[in-house]
Amino acid sequence: MAVISLSSCNDDDLKNTATISAKKITLSKDRSIGVAVTYSDSAYVKAIGFAPILDKVTPSVGAIYNEMPKGVKIEFFDKFFKKTGTITSNYAIQKQTEKITIFRKNVIVVSDNITFTTEELTWDENKRMYYSPYGTVTTKDGDVITGTEFFAPQDFSTYEIIDAAGTTSIKGDLTQ
Repeated sequence: MAVISLSSCNDDDLKNTATISAKKITLSKDRSIGVAVTYSDSAYVKAIGFAPILDKVTPSVGAIYNEMPKGVKIEFFDKFFKKTGTITSNYAIQKQTEKITIFRKNVIVVSDNITFTTEELTWDENKRMYYSPYGTVTTKDGDVITGTEFFAPQDFSTYEIIDAAGTTSIKGDLTQ
């Protein structure tokens, strides 16, 4: 059994096709493999970023951006080159014009004070802040705090959680 389908188009359909194809955006990618990027300030290494794949994407319309489709790991250092923390994620995109980097999928931040986990974390370079729509903080003491919004300065020295809930351990005698 054979099925034959015939279709036709009129002039209006051809005009719509021309309009749609005129709006087509092309992307060009420059791919680098095994990338390590060092960020320094005043001759001090502040961070080193590692990505198995880094794509520099240049759209025909819009701003250039960097994409790390296989994830990223960033190590942070103090002025004595002692590691102070890390960020890892399974995907990241850096929007150079907006000066923001968005980490997605299995995002884990480890600092001297906390471990923060989420599925999306944004670093705003202009504000020198990190923020996330949700996540979980685990403190060194084992306290676990979840919330709907997370904010921290870029050194993660402090943090703020909106609509926080969690568990904590109380030390000492509660009967006195």
